[in-house]
Amino acid sequence: MKPSFAIIGCGKVGTALSRYLAGAGYRPAGFSGRNAASSRLAAEIAGAPSCWYENMEDAARQGDIVFITTPDDTIGAVCGLIAENSGFSDNARVFHCSGALASTVLASAKKRGRAASDAGHVRTGSLHPLQSFATVQQKSPEKDPNPFEKIIMAVEGDAEAVETGVKIAADLGARPFTIRTDGKMLYHAAAVVASNYLVTLMNLAIELMSASGVSRPQAFEILAPLIQGTLANIKAKGIPEALTGPIARGDAGIIEKHLQAISALPGRKAEEIADYYIQNGLETLKIARARGTLSQEAANRLFRIFKP
Repeated sequence: MKPSFAIIGCGKVGTALSRYLAGAGYRPAGFSGRNAASSRLAAEIAGAPSCWYENMEDAARQGDIVFITTPDDTIGAVCGLIAENSGFSDNARVFHCSGALASTVLASAKKRGRAASDAGHVRTGSLHPLQSFATVQQKSPEKDPNPFEKIIMAVEGDAEAVETGVKIAADLGARPFTIRTDGKMLYHAAAVVASNYLVTLMNLAIELMSASGVSRPQAFEILAPLIQGTLANIKAKGIPEALTGPIARGDAGIIEKHLQAISALPGRKAEEIADYYIQNGLETLKIARARGTLSQEAANRLFRIFKP
């Protein structure tokens, strides 16, 4: 028999966990959210309509595994409140699902169990799905594809919690991997660069393409195959070998002309785009050198263009 679970914070992530943990054989035991309606809904979605509670500590006390899926800035306080009211049972595994916060934000759970003798048995961890979540449709589960299926989930925390978290992720259909607790913020920064900053980079590319006379919708259609091909090359060959283009070739003349054309754009945007281009160019130059095909002389010429 799989462990029981409680959800504290019945928003999109908490409600999705409610459905798919129950579907994976975990026993729904306690649900509590900002209001009775969200708690009741999560309990119903998990198939345990009577297991919602007004008080968070009452809900948490029911679970062998407790997920605190409140907003990031309240996780620590919520955990502390539950701990103060002896809301974590002996041997509980307590998790949050924040991408940025480490499991250390749950330290209060380990200090206060039902009794002082229980405190050392509570273990904490974080289980972060690299995925955005839509609202779960209560009456039409067949219309909701499993949002955990084949996604990456980062797990960190106490050894026992990590072991539990890896199993939970696998049971949800995800692909778990472990990270160091002290590396959690850098993990999150990497995800932001790969996702959010990619959007920013694409916006810049589309702006430059638009400045050449192409419409924005057409600009994306033109660039999309190039982006997809680059991602495929990175996967197949690795970062240095996937690098192509004028910096990889040492074509300083083209880079110089790029900057001249950018500088001729109207308004203050020219300077902003040029600065962005230069900073990315300098980082790209490092990759080109790591590849081993760019001579020192060519690298020096490029560097002088970026940093005259």
